[in-house]
Amino acid sequence: MANLIAKWQHLFTRSISTMTHSQHYIPPLNFGMVEEDLYRSGQPNELNFPFLEKLGLKTVIFLAPEEPNQRFLNFIEDQEIQFHHLGINVSANAWDPISEEVVLEALELILDPKSYPMIVMCNLGRHRTGTVIGCLRKLQRWNLTSIFEEYRRYAGPKVRVLNEQFIELFDTDLVRVPINHPLWL
Repeated sequence: MANLIAKWQHLFTRSISTMTHSQHYIPPLNFGMVEEDLYRSGQPNELNFPFLEKLGLKTVIFLAPEEPNQRFLNFIEDQEIQFHHLGINVSANAWDPISEEVVLEALELILDPKSYPMIVMCNLGRHRTGTVIGCLRKLQRWNLTSIFEEYRRYAGPKVRVLNEQFIELFDTDLVRVPINHPLWL
């Protein structure tokens, strides 16, 4: 009888531990892998921190015009992650497309392999993040149909034609590609 109780306690403890453990690895909204060690998402909340911790991030590119929440800033500081808030150079009007200067600055950071693992994010991980990743895909010589399909997958029903137009007209010759760029470029 004591053996049976001990086995039951062990199984119960293990299943509770597994349940608790699996609940801790929740990716942020609109999370996705762009390339090896390059990710995209919306702004994370506390539930997402254990998941992000597993990625071993070195760099966060934040494209939203607002300041990120303080808990996220504390997490970044605790993890000693480099934080680049490029969104402060973006119009506060959510409908304005991201500027060419911000996209070029983001791509310059993305093309530096010393900054990896890295995540690119904005509030919801849709439009600003999608535009930067779309321009990266154009630099990678993806066809426009594939670029727009990826953009639309994350934007959902909130697709913005101005962002797609920005990606289509983006001049990749303006991007300074470093000699030691990531292998996927």
